[in-house]
Amino acid sequence: MLFMAPPATSRAAWSGWLALAILLPWSLALLVLVAGARWVCPDGVCAVPAFDRAGLVLAGGWRDPVLDTAMAAVTWLGSLFVLLPLAAWAAWRLAHTGRSRQAVFLLAALLGASALAHAAKLWVARPRPDLFPALVTMPADLSYPSAHSMQAAALALALLLVAPAGRGRAPLAVMLAGTVALVAASRIHLQVHFPSDVFAGVLVAAGWVLGLRALLLGRTAARPRFGEAT
Repeated sequence: MLFMAPPATSRAAWSGWLALAILLPWSLALLVLVAGARWVCPDGVCAVPAFDRAGLVLAGGWRDPVLDTAMAAVTWLGSLFVLLPLAAWAAWRLAHTGRSRQAVFLLAALLGASALAHAAKLWVARPRPDLFPALVTMPADLSYPSAHSMQAAALALALLLVAPAGRGRAPLAVMLAGTVALVAASRIHLQVHFPSDVFAGVLVAAGWVLGLRALLLGRTAARPRFGEAT
């Protein structure tokens, strides 16, 4: 089991391993966030790198009434209006079956990712894209990183980490990864985010959730099945 100490491992060595399991993903997430910010807003002056421009131009070429409508609907799967009730329901299921620590982890993963994304937006202060007209109402907040992508990725990974091992886990992973990819693509297609906003959001969310799992669940001796009492 991931994060379980071998029987012969000393308490000090196990504590060191656990600290590494917490700090390494968080450090990598911070590195991605800072490096991305310095790339898109060098010296505090935000620009549009060639990668971002190419991504938005490509998305603009895919405009189609049916696809535009679909993307406008799909993008809600990254909103807290959808994700928070889903996370609350899943957390209730976990707590109801005696898995309160996993329930706390699930909610903390989503809410922490959301808070981190919005704090980073204020720090970086990158304006929203304006190369093409947005297909939905342009959000009032800033651009980097994408909160929708970060929230969707954080909850998806957290759900996967508390899901049972077995045959159903692989299809769940594919479904969750597909949902995150669709949300990320929708933010670019709708012209409300640069591609770099989206990639940074997903990568930072992964680091945040993996470190949080080590912090909150690292000493858990076993991981029962979702919805199954311990």
